[in-house]
Amino acid sequence: MIHALRAECVADDRAALFEELKVFLTVGHAEASVADAAANLAMTPGSVRVAVHRLRRRYRGLLRREVAQTMATGASVEEEMRTLFAAFRA
Repeated sequence: MIHALRAECVADDRAALFEELKVFLTVGHAEASVADAAANLAMTPGSVRVAVHRLRRRYRGLLRREVAQTMATGASVEEEMRTLFAAFRA
């Protein structure tokens, strides 16, 4: 899914944005600084936060679609997503 998200960003001429902000998509991104990303991208910290939120939302949508394709009919995608995110937190 991360590759699909990157491809979407490249197609939208946002490759540099993706490369700078992809660290915010992973668990444990404490080493990443919004202020540093903002300076590197010549954006305000608020704009970076919005961009990160949008990337995360799109990434979640791509992940949800992928999970749905692997599940039996009638299975709960939301339940599977909760289980998956719980595993990431553990």
